[in-house]
Amino acid sequence: MIQALNRRSPPRRARGIPRAALDSEAILSAYRRWAGVYDTSFGMVSTLARRRAVALVNRLPGERVLEVGVGTGLALPLYAAEKRVTGIDLSADMLAHARRRVAARKIATVEALIEMDAEAMTFPDHSFDIAAAMFVASVVPHPRRLLGEMRRVVRPGGKILFINHFAAAGGPRWWLEWALAPASRALGWHPDFGIDALLGPEDRGRAVSRSVPPAGLFTLVQLAH
Repeated sequence: MIQALNRRSPPRRARGIPRAALDSEAILSAYRRWAGVYDTSFGMVSTLARRRAVALVNRLPGERVLEVGVGTGLALPLYAAEKRVTGIDLSADMLAHARRRVAARKIATVEALIEMDAEAMTFPDHSFDIAAAMFVASVVPHPRRLLGEMRRVVRPGGKILFINHFAAAGGPRWWLEWALAPASRALGWHPDFGIDALLGPEDRGRAVSRSVPPAGLFTLVQLAH
């Protein structure tokens, strides 16, 4: 594999940018396969990053929280008692696990878990104080459409948070991400997802970003609305 990578270089324009958009069918198919093992696979790798994201949400003012791409509900037990959380996800299979988690643990902070397309939400404008998308930006077909919808449903003065894996600028990890990119449909996410696919120049200039464990694999991004 290393020798093969050394023999070919990707086009410069491809660096950090997803090669092809994932469609809803690919996403649903991937997460139908992942739903039963998500908690013990990716869920474990992302535990520290998820805790950092929810800890930030808990410190922010406002009660109404939207979790975009709630998945199996791993973050739901972590919200502070005063928060009122609505979770959405495109995958009914993942939501079934989330609903069982809420019922089993009697999580009182959760107001609703709804099957919904994050790029075409049905909530009225300014419905939430905070919107958080955890490990979702590299999954949706149109990341900037997702950001636009999150802006629409968050009140003026509210906060928008992303935690996600973003492609490395170079080095061995970048080569691995680029090599895995053709498997995006099977994986259900883009290993070579660049932050510029989500944030335009103006947003990148005002976003507050920090690397989070493990080993800086994920980045927590905060935007003021």
